Amino acid sequence: MKILLTGKNGQLGQALQTRLRGLGEVLAVDRTQMDLSDPKSCRALMQSFQPDLVINAAAYTAVDKAEQEQALAFAVNAEAPKILAEEAVKIGAALIHYSTDYVFDGSKQGAWTEEDTPHPLSVYGQSKLAGEQGIAASGVPHLIFRTSWVYSLVGQNFLLTMLRLAKDRKELSIVDDQHGAPTWTHTIADATVRVIQQLQQQGKLVDQLGKIGGIYHLVAEDQTTWFGFAQKIFAHPSVLNKPQLHPISTEQYPLPAPRPKNSVLSTKKFQQQFFALPSWEQALAACQKDL
Repeated sequence: MKILLTGKNGQLGQALQTRLRGLGEVLAVDRTQMDLSDPKSCRALMQSFQPDLVINAAAYTAVDKAEQEQALAFAVNAEAPKILAEEAVKIGAALIHYSTDYVFDGSKQGAWTEEDTPHPLSVYGQSKLAGEQGIAASGVPHLIFRTSWVYSLVGQNFLLTMLRLAKDRKELSIVDDQHGAPTWTHTIADATVRVIQQLQQQGKLVDQLGKIGGIYHLVAEDQTTWFGFAQKIFAHPSVLNKPQLHPISTEQYPLPAPRPKNSVLSTKKFQQQFFALPSWEQALAACQKDL
C-alpha cells in the first residue's frame, strides 16, 4: 500500500510517521514538498505519487491568528482537504482526515455525538467544518477523526506551554470552565494505524471505508478542564517546577477566538465500530514517562 502523509513535521504527523512504516510505502511530506495553500501543488503530488491512502495530518491550527488570517485558514483547512479528496476519487484512493471539537459551539449539556449539528464559534472551527463538508461532498471513501486538546512532547501545545511557564513563574492562572478530553498524539496515531489494520483484515481498505466511513470522534476517555489538566501535569514526579495554580473563568482570560465551553466528544460510535480508547489520565502518564 502506498500512503501519502501530510504534515510530517507537525506533532501528529511525527507520531504517525513511525507507526505507518509497517503498513507499506510511506511518502511523508511537509509544506516545502506539498503546499496545502496551493491547489496546484496538492494536485500535482497526488497525481505523481498515486497513493492508495492519503492521511491528512496537516492543518492551520493557530486558532487566534486565524481570526485575522481567514483566507489562509480556509485554504489549508477547507480547500486543501477538498482537493485531496477529489484527487483521491480520481485515482481510487481512500482518505483519513483529522478535525476538531471546535466545530461545536459548546452549548450542549453532555457529550457531543457525530449526529449533533456543528456550529463553530471561530474562524478556525468554521474552516475545519468546511473541510469536513468538502471531503463528504467529494464522495471519497473516508474517515474523519474529530479530536480535541491535542498535545505531545513536540510542537506547540498546552503540556509544553505549562512546563515552559513553570520555569519562570511561581503562580499560574488556568481556565477552569472549559471541559474536554486532553488527547495525546500517540493515542491518535496508534488508533489510526490499528483502525487501518482492522479494516484491511476485513477486505480492501477503500471498500471497507465505503461501507463504514464517515465522521468518528477519536479522543481520550473521560474529561477534565484546562485547570484539571494542568494539575495532573504538575503532579507527575518528573516535573520539578511546581507552581501554585489558580482556577479562573474564560471571561478572565479573553482571547481573540472564542472557545467552546463544552468540548466533550462522545466516543461511543468509535468504540462500537472499532475498540476502546485509553483515558486521558492514562495517556498523559505514559507521555510524561518520556520526559
